[in-house]
Amino acid sequence: MFSPAIRKSSHFTSSSSSQKDHRNLGRDSPTTPVTAENPTRLLPPSSSSSAIPNRPSTGTPAPWIPRLSVLARLPSGNKTDNERDADPVHVGEFPEELRNAQASFLQMQKNVPSDKRISGGIDRGTSLSWIVYENQLFIWSYLSPAASKHCIVVEIPSSVSEKRDNSTYFNDGNSWMVCIIDWNSTSKKKYRQQSNSMGIIMCNKKSQAIIYWPDIYSESGNSPVDNLASYDGSEGAFSPADKKTTPNSQRQRSRLGSSYLVEKGCFNSFIASAIPGIQHNCVALAAGSDGELWRFKCSPSGIGREKVSIDFNILSMETSDGGRDLIGKGYPRSLIWGYFDKSNRQFLLLTGHEIQCFNICLDSNQDISKIWSHEIIGTDNDLGIKKDLAGQKRIWPLDMQIDDSGKELTVLVATICKDRVSSSSYTQYSLLSMQYKPGVSISFANIELIRERVLEKKAPVQVIIPKARVEDENFLFSMKLRVGGKPSGSVIILSGDGTATVSNYWRNSVRLYTFDLPWDAGKVLDASVFPSIEDGEEGAWVVVTEKAGVWVIPEKAILRGGVEPPERSLSRKGSSNEGAAEQEKRSLTVGGDIAPRRASSEAWDAGERQKAVFTGTTRRTAQDEESEALLGRLFHDFLSSGQVDDSLGKLKLSGAFMKDDETNVFTRLSKSIVDTLAKHWTTTRGAEIVSMTIVSSQLLDKQQKHQKFLQFLALSKCHEELSNSQRHSLQTIMEHGEKLAGMIQLRELQSTLSQNRSNGTGNSFSNTSDEMAGALWDLIQLVGEKARRNTVLLMDRDNAEVFYSKVSDLEEVFYCLSHQLQYIIGGEQPMNAQITRVCEISNACIVIIRTAMQYRTEHDSWYPVPVGLTSWYCQPVVRNGLWSVASFMLELLKESGNWKEKINLHSHLEQMADVVLKSYSGANTAIIERGEEHKGLLDEYCGRRDELLNSLYQHVKDFVDDKYHHPTEGVEESKEDDLRKFSAPLLSIAKSHEGYETLWNLCCDLNDSALLRSLMVRNFVCSLHETFSSYLLKVSKL
Repeated sequence: MFSPAIRKSSHFTSSSSSQKDHRNLGRDSPTTPVTAENPTRLLPPSSSSSAIPNRPSTGTPAPWIPRLSVLARLPSGNKTDNERDADPVHVGEFPEELRNAQASFLQMQKNVPSDKRISGGIDRGTSLSWIVYENQLFIWSYLSPAASKHCIVVEIPSSVSEKRDNSTYFNDGNSWMVCIIDWNSTSKKKYRQQSNSMGIIMCNKKSQAIIYWPDIYSESGNSPVDNLASYDGSEGAFSPADKKTTPNSQRQRSRLGSSYLVEKGCFNSFIASAIPGIQHNCVALAAGSDGELWRFKCSPSGIGREKVSIDFNILSMETSDGGRDLIGKGYPRSLIWGYFDKSNRQFLLLTGHEIQCFNICLDSNQDISKIWSHEIIGTDNDLGIKKDLAGQKRIWPLDMQIDDSGKELTVLVATICKDRVSSSSYTQYSLLSMQYKPGVSISFANIELIRERVLEKKAPVQVIIPKARVEDENFLFSMKLRVGGKPSGSVIILSGDGTATVSNYWRNSVRLYTFDLPWDAGKVLDASVFPSIEDGEEGAWVVVTEKAGVWVIPEKAILRGGVEPPERSLSRKGSSNEGAAEQEKRSLTVGGDIAPRRASSEAWDAGERQKAVFTGTTRRTAQDEESEALLGRLFHDFLSSGQVDDSLGKLKLSGAFMKDDETNVFTRLSKSIVDTLAKHWTTTRGAEIVSMTIVSSQLLDKQQKHQKFLQFLALSKCHEELSNSQRHSLQTIMEHGEKLAGMIQLRELQSTLSQNRSNGTGNSFSNTSDEMAGALWDLIQLVGEKARRNTVLLMDRDNAEVFYSKVSDLEEVFYCLSHQLQYIIGGEQPMNAQITRVCEISNACIVIIRTAMQYRTEHDSWYPVPVGLTSWYCQPVVRNGLWSVASFMLELLKESGNWKEKINLHSHLEQMADVVLKSYSGANTAIIERGEEHKGLLDEYCGRRDELLNSLYQHVKDFVDDKYHHPTEGVEESKEDDLRKFSAPLLSIAKSHEGYETLWNLCCDLNDSALLRSLMVRNFVCSLHETFSSYLLKVSKL
């Protein structure tokens, strides 16, 4: 297997010697008990097949155990929080349909070799997982919570799956490659819902059979079409394109079995792309191990198969030792997509010595033309890897991947070498990083062959294992490379024997981390990158296993569990670097819970390896951990006895008052109180959790406990100490209370909206008349989804459950509003629906902010001196979210022609304007008190204030004019009286925020000299350093 000779890190194995003595006793694993209630449990393989050395002592929980992800998070011993944070995280069980098929298949097919059972993978673009069991394909999103996980099951046509004569090509379960086509992929929204229109293309590596489902979500599009290679019926021989091969006679057995043989006539790489403008039409490309490229034109009416006439220049290439007849075997391979525009798309492939780039026209003809090629194995070391060096016997490019930007290429290379001292052979694994040269421009308008060099080395060749045992070519070609995960610049290598190894360059050396699962988890089928919510950010590595679902490898696990590669062999007896790795691990454990990340690939630009950089997060020390534990014990004693004893003295001695930032132990305990995830909020109850009183009850319990924490601080005199020396920490603690109060009121608002819909008094413009409808529900889902993705430990929880638990992250509501408001409101919906939804969102914002302000007023004596401190609801992320909603309401107010709708919208916008301006006013006050530059923020505040107040006042005037021209019978009011009545709320807001222009216009339109005089003598608390009188003087000069 591709794995260094490493000692297992502590997050995989317990230090207990008793556990080490039971490494391979899968049935006796404490997390996989044998019970009579589990009749469908999977049987372990035979001892000969399951004896995989150095497996973890505690097995990965088996899929039949309920709440697998909960068990997976339980510590196997007395682990610290840091150690638990570095554990691999189970984020998704298999769907029920797949688990049933898995159990049934394994019971009926006990004699089928394990390497023939299953194919599986993860599509990075759609975050869909897929697994093939015999004649069924299962597709689901691993991002969905367990309760809402929806699995699509399609049947492989009998014409493809049935066994023909002596051939096993058609029913080899692990011979399938799958491409997923998202017909709605033009959407660039990070938060967009799962597409409801997907096409599926399957390709069998050995039989070359192609199956196409135009749309698996549509009743009319889920009928497959297929295309089979010709079959002559003798000795399992296939004749694709009239080129007969007899694999049964050619194959050679390897230690992997028949699944990874490099045979002529077999496909080794497969990609597909939609054809723009033609519904449910796509093109697929397959690279064959015999030097051929095949094109498949797929449509609902059928599949066209055609061999592309291109000379890849691979079969005649000489090896470093003079060989010529074997170098082309297994190439070309590693088809990947490159740059694209509306009607053209580039693809790259890897040969035995080159990277080649082609263009395919995405039209009816789908013509393919070569653009450029770059030799990566030759005599020039600056171009790639230099051959013909002393000791080299053979160089194998194994796989190639491209990054998300489409500018950097990474190639996995294996070099067979001969030791000149011992005359023994060994394999060296390395990574070659290439990038497009600056200034190289490839035009789609005039596609022609480029003679100049297109690529250059991004970095020196990175050796990931200097000396490993020699593998046969079948095993080498079973390796797959994946790029793009955390830590930045790391790669993951998948081997045909089912292991996954992460390679990461860190602290001036390569570190390897092996994700190795016990027998009941099966093989690792594929790996991908956990999608990040933020643009430009990398996600953690995610792997799908054969039996135990989907797992995420956190960045901390790789940084702490990685070891230096072995110097001599790949045996599992440990390496000479084990002591250094142990010392590294100890320093990390003591140093803090945020480990340094490796430098990005830009670190190579200067030609030498830079030192690893640290994240911006403050590191926590062992003293911090001890202080936090002490505070937790003291607070627990206070809850049970009501006594504080000498808590202040003890905490001072422990250093609890030394930091005034996010690592302050009082702040962390407060955060843990408000963010506690209730144990009995389980995903088995699904989204209905938000309709239960348990949500409100748990929030009230948190509020009561947080209030107890404040009492503890006061009685122990810690509050006084914090108020004097750690103002920011005390401010944060009180803000936790504000957010908790706001979350409770938000929950009450959601309940009210639900009751209104149930009573028919509300209109959610949705087919669903419960809590799972409306703009507020969509907002809760989006914020909860982001929290789930950012904290993989929560991936099996429901979005609403996570939302109501992560109280301290309430700012994320406003971040979501500033970035995804169009999605929440639904710009494509009718005007009345948009107004209803935006008013619902504005209500939520007003409730949150006003509740927080009221909490501050009621608990004013608890707060530190506010000079220079900026409240959380005055921070830029909150101000931007509030302004996004208010500006959208302004647009609707201008566009709507229905006065009834406009009056309702105007009322909500007045309240929203008050909240927005108070947020800006608080931010201005704090920045002026700190003596910082404030002109930019002040100008922004004034501009948005005037825009809101002037628009609202103009709407009041328009409404009064319309009312005057269309009087109501029996109602006699003057125009001035109506204007005075309807502008009263606006007058109050303008007074509070020095809206002098609006005040002056009101006085003029009302012809009210008394109001004008009162405003001139009014003492405005003004940050503009300008009185109303001076404003009038300035206006009079214009």
